[in-house]
Amino acid sequence: MKPVYILSDLHEATAEPKPARLAVLGYPVAHSASPQLHQPALDAFSIDASYVRLEVTPGELQQAFKLMRELGFLGCNVTVPHKFEAMACCTNVSPQAQLLGAVNTVVFSDTGTFGYNTDGPGFIAAIEEAFTIKASQVHTLIIGAGGGAGQAIATQCGLGKPARLTLVNRSLDKIDALAARLRNLSPNTKIRTLTLSDPELKRFCQQADLIVQTSSLGLKNDDPEVIPDDYFLPHHCAYDTIYKPAETPFLASARKAGCKTDNGLSLLIHQGALAFQHWFPENDALPIMREAMKNR
Repeated sequence: MKPVYILSDLHEATAEPKPARLAVLGYPVAHSASPQLHQPALDAFSIDASYVRLEVTPGELQQAFKLMRELGFLGCNVTVPHKFEAMACCTNVSPQAQLLGAVNTVVFSDTGTFGYNTDGPGFIAAIEEAFTIKASQVHTLIIGAGGGAGQAIATQCGLGKPARLTLVNRSLDKIDALAARLRNLSPNTKIRTLTLSDPELKRFCQQADLIVQTSSLGLKNDDPEVIPDDYFLPHHCAYDTIYKPAETPFLASARKAGCKTDNGLSLLIHQGALAFQHWFPENDALPIMREAMKNR
C-alpha cells in the first residue's frame, strides 16, 4: 500500500491482496493517523479490507465518491477541507449531520451515499474523558468555530444547552450565521461571537472554563500564535483538535499557565470508533483503537 493515493491510482489500492475498502479523504492528507486507527480494528475483526489515505483536491469530491463506489469501497472518512462539500455529495444526510452542518463519515450502499457526523459526539466523549467535565455545564469558548469541525463542536455544545457559549473566528460571517442557528436550538444560552482581533477576546477567554482550538493553526512550525499566552489562566481546560504535533504552541502555552490540556488524539479515537460502527454496526472498535494509538 502507498502512503497516499490520488484518484488516478486509486484502482491500484483495490488490487492489493488485502483490497482497499475504506479511506480518509483530505487535502493534504499525508499527516492523517486514521489508517493506524482503523486498520488494527479491521484486522482484529478479521475484515478482509485495507484503509488508505486519498488526497482529493477541493471540487473533486463528487468524482471521488463515484470512483470509490465503482471500485467497491464501503465508505470513507472526510477531513479538512471537504466536510462541507461532502454534505452536498451525499444522497442522504443524517439529521444530526444536517444539524451539525458537516459530514465526516460516509457510507456507500446500494440505496445511496449516506453522510454522518461523528465529530460532535466524539468531542463530547473526549473532553469528558480528558477533563471529567460536561460541555453542558461549562462556559466553552471555541476558536475556529467557522470551520467544519468547529461548527460541529459548537453545535454539539449548543445541543447541551449550556448557560454560555463563545464562538471565535477570523471573520464573523460564518459564525454569526452559526450563532443564529444555535440561538434557535438553545434560546436560553448566552452566545457571543468574536473575531480573533477583537479586544474583548482576552476577557472572554479568561471567563471561559474550556477553551477549544479547532483551526489549522499549529500544524506548521511557522503558524502565528492562536491567542497570546496571557489569555490563559490556571483554571482553564485547553483542548486542541490537532494531534500532530502532540503539543501545539497553543497547548504548550496553556500548560505553562497551569491549565489542564489534551490534544485531538482522543477526539480522533472516539469519532473513529463511532465511524467504524456506521460501517460495521455489530463491532465496538473503541478498545482496539485506544490500544492502537497507545502503541503508535
